[in-house]
Amino acid sequence: MEELTLSLSPTFSDFDRSGLLKAILAQFRIKQHGAHGPSHWARVRKHGLTVGGAVGADLLVVELFAFLHDSQRENEYSDPSHGARAAVYAQSLNGTYFSLAPEQLAKLCIATTGHSEGKIHRDPTIQTCWDADRLDLGRVGTKPRAKYLSAEGAKHIESAYAWSIR
Repeated sequence: MEELTLSLSPTFSDFDRSGLLKAILAQFRIKQHGAHGPSHWARVRKHGLTVGGAVGADLLVVELFAFLHDSQRENEYSDPSHGARAAVYAQSLNGTYFSLAPEQLAKLCIATTGHSEGKIHRDPTIQTCWDADRLDLGRVGTKPRAKYLSAEGAKHIESAYAWSIR
């Protein structure tokens, strides 16, 4: 199994990042080097921590979203239920690799379920999750559009796009 390495700052003491990543990769059904694999998760994490830090989002939820939101994809292309499956998967892992309070778990589940719908959310944590994923659209040849991002997320379009297409 390929080892996923990420810059690990900030860290959360009650979060077994290594165990979680190993569990996700062990059951991951699509190519790890594809558009929705670990390199995408790492960029989503970085975007999320940057945007979330500026808007006061729950950074633990944001980081978990980065790793889990595409974890239940059955293919790289059309899979409209993958977010809902990821929410169920996240619930099954709570208490094993991380321990979220009910309101945190609810936000994680809303974010994973709705991340592909193109909506805007007034909750800064949920919107940060969606911004983080959308800021990495360059990996599939699409430049993010400000109308689908928070004001803070939109500030990062150019740098995120440049990183995604590298």
